[in-house]
Amino acid sequence: MALLVTAVDALAKAGARHALATHDVHVAGAVWLRLQYNSGISFSIDQAGPIMTTALTVVVVVIVVAIGVHAAPGVPTAGFGLLLGGGVANVVDRLAATPHQVTDFVALGSFPVFNTADAAITAGFVVLLVAALRGERLVAR
Repeated sequence: MALLVTAVDALAKAGARHALATHDVHVAGAVWLRLQYNSGISFSIDQAGPIMTTALTVVVVVIVVAIGVHAAPGVPTAGFGLLLGGGVANVVDRLAATPHQVTDFVALGSFPVFNTADAAITAGFVVLLVAALRGERLVAR
């Protein structure tokens, strides 16, 4: 799951940097594709700068890996895979892209512009939260 999220996100961001470099694209209703660069973490939170944000993200990814390798089979594994894939995808983008910021491109009304990695991180968190609320074990013994 993590590898798939990372690959899809890299392709989506490359396409966005190319196709949206000169203009926004209206998709439908309040949905726009709008190129924007983010020096903070998800949804433009913490604009401390790329070095501090990258270091923080790497620490979080390492923690997710440490816990995720013990994920219970099924839904928890998918949740941790989404979290890990999104985190790695944003770190790779921040390190590889110029400028060294994360490429965001999905705009929903007045909500902060985000990308597929941010969506995967959010979905992974929701999946794990729902599993925990349902009483599922998130990590195997």
